[in-house]
Parts: sequence; structure tokens; C-alpha cells
Amino acid sequence: MHKPPYILHITERSLWETARERGTYEVSTRGRTLQEVGFIHFSTREQLPRVAAFLYGDHEGPDELVVLVVDPARLEVPVRYEAMPPKGEEFPHVYGPVPVDAVVDVEPWD
Repeated sequence: MHKPPYILHITERSLWETARERGTYEVSTRGRTLQEVGFIHFSTREQLPRVAAFLYGDHEGPDELVVLVVDPARLEVPVRYEAMPPKGEEFPHVYGPVPVDAVVDVEPWD
């Protein structure tokens, strides 16, 4: 599998703002932390619409969604592409905190 140059993570803007203050992002997925899960869920650009629909299809409220664009070369922790059930599609997982300087862009998500 060809690995893309950047990996993506969808989250709520308030969680990103908190991470910017702390210096690292440590939310694994909606409602779960890195400490609870053991890694942070990411996706490729092609996977992002399906992941967003699955995780945030019911999202309502004032906190808008954003996409963190991360350069894996700026991480000091492992990135592993791992198969997820039921189809065995491989998703990037980051095994540790993401320093805010590894986030090369923050995109709005509609």
C-alpha cells in the first residue's frame, strides 16, 4: 500500500484549540482519549468522508468540525497502518501524542 504524504484526523475545533494551548493533541476518536485507546485514529484523504460520516454523522451544535492535516515525518512516535474490521481496510494509527507543530494545516469540515 502506498502511504500518503499526510494523514488526517477529524475533530471538534474546541479540542484542537485545547491541544494548541497544551502543545500536543491526545484525542483518539470522538469521545475517547489516546490514554483510553492506546493510539490516535487517522485516515487518508480518500477515507475521510466515510470516517466523518461514521463518527460525526449526527454532529450538531456550536462546535464546528475541523480536519487536522498531519505530516508523519514530524512525529516522534510510531505510525502504523492497521487493518480494521469488517473489511480489513488499513487505517493510519498514531501511537502517541501529536505535537501541534506536526499539524501542517487545519481545514474546516462541512
